[in-house]
Amino acid sequence: MSVLVNVNPTKDFIPKRGLRHKDSLAPFLFLIVAEGLAGMSRLVVEKYLIDSLEIKNKKVKVNMLQYVNNTLFFCKENTKSVFNIKMTLNCFELSSELKVNFLKSKISELRIDQTTIQRFATILNCDVMVTPFMYLGMLVGGVIREGFFGMVWLKD
Repeated sequence: MSVLVNVNPTKDFIPKRGLRHKDSLAPFLFLIVAEGLAGMSRLVVEKYLIDSLEIKNKKVKVNMLQYVNNTLFFCKENTKSVFNIKMTLNCFELSSELKVNFLKSKISELRIDQTTIQRFATILNCDVMVTPFMYLGMLVGGVIREGFFGMVWLKD
């Protein structure tokens, strides 16, 4: 890598360190990389590998929300969707060389029995989060529709 100084490139060097913790540039760089995850997520939904959440009568499908270094996946209660979320994250790790920290990640549920949600948590290698919970200052965890939904919250 080299840097342009007054239009002239410097001598090549090999970067040895990344951004420092709490660097103000980090959220912007994360968003650029996270757009790749969003694109992968859209493709997986288009191929019907993940069954997205449908919002009320509008039939608006939601499968992922991102804010700075947090990503939330939404899916219907089925093993296929959970496995394919895991597969999408594994593909993202391989293509971006970024690591998803599943030990910091959590899965939550609405109206799913504890055995099922625990099985999904085992597949994703993450903890179960109790609903309702606060996210970005809003309470998450009301009743959406009967028979729905799992959510995976990836942090950092």
